[in-house]
Amino acid sequence: MRDVAILGVGMTKFGELWDRSFREIGIEAGFQALVDAKLSSGDLGALYLGNMASGSLIAQEHIAPLILDYSGLGPHHIAAVRVEGGGASGALALHEGWLAVASGAHDFVVVGGAEKLTDVPDVEASRITGGTADHEWEAVFGATLPGLWAMIARRHMHDFGTTREAFAQVAVQMHENGSKNPNAHYRNKITLEAVTGATPVAEPLGMLDCAPFSDGAAAVVLGPMERARKFTDTPIRLAASQVACDAMALHHRREITTVDSTVVAAKRAFAQARRAPADVQLVEVNDAYTIAGLVALEDLGFVEKGKSGPAFLNGEFARGARLSMNTSGGLKSQGQPFGAVGVAQAVEIVRQLRGEAKERQVSGATLGLAHNLGGTGGTSVVHLLERTN
Repeated sequence: MRDVAILGVGMTKFGELWDRSFREIGIEAGFQALVDAKLSSGDLGALYLGNMASGSLIAQEHIAPLILDYSGLGPHHIAAVRVEGGGASGALALHEGWLAVASGAHDFVVVGGAEKLTDVPDVEASRITGGTADHEWEAVFGATLPGLWAMIARRHMHDFGTTREAFAQVAVQMHENGSKNPNAHYRNKITLEAVTGATPVAEPLGMLDCAPFSDGAAAVVLGPMERARKFTDTPIRLAASQVACDAMALHHRREITTVDSTVVAAKRAFAQARRAPADVQLVEVNDAYTIAGLVALEDLGFVEKGKSGPAFLNGEFARGARLSMNTSGGLKSQGQPFGAVGVAQAVEIVRQLRGEAKERQVSGATLGLAHNLGGTGGTSVVHLLERTN
């Protein structure tokens, strides 16, 4: 297998993009990545597009060749493949792109992720996104994604003494980081009191514990590491790409406060890269709900199980601390266009490793980890990205 480099990155603003179509945002992100990589469209061998629910959200299926067509790449007749895995769709597309280049099937590929969630009312968006849980055992009985994560939160509080303030601090820090990100859906700072006093959604989680429904797109260009310096002075090596799955329904799992798919994907990724959690300086985790961010830090091996709450309150994952978490603002502040999230996480880490993150820059970082989930952890994807000079 060949070493794979990320040669170019691009993304749109995340938010309520009512005046922009799905194809417009997908094409914008892709062109940004190609320009950044200094590649022409004729160099590409394939397109992989992460997307959760375009058929339900915008009444358009068969979207990968659609984006190819409207970006002017149709006459090249390259392969264009849509990849779906709930909220992990973008990260899975990145995994497929990595496989294509690492295996030698293609030299250069573009990986994109896009979603238009605000084109339908929130109630409808909640119904559609709830389909990433187990419909027969959970959704059909009224369990929603926030309801399922609230059960995980309540159990975490019971088993480990995690406080409501620990969840709230995740939201506060994400908005602090997002305030420095020009592409973030929400750039406003919030207080601990605002989070704990917000309208309840599913106890103990309130409105400000939940990431927004967003529109947006992100893209990266991948190529063989051996040729990367022809295109960039700061090649970023995609050092590991791993996927693991687990039971969809919470009641089928070993325990609900541990996402075993994340534990396994992380262990495989660290083994693949010959690295350890202590080597990582940057992490972008799936924090669709504040409890999800805390659980991810534990399952990825950055803190002992049950200890993430106190560690977070102590500032151990603030920007510039021992491990900087979600410098982008995470899903909570940067936004949550499901299909784009996993690719956007890679974009943020690349910009950090290149030293291009401006106000939110972490000094001296050389290794970052991206973690994305489908549903409540039926699918987990972990990537390690490394600056090699």
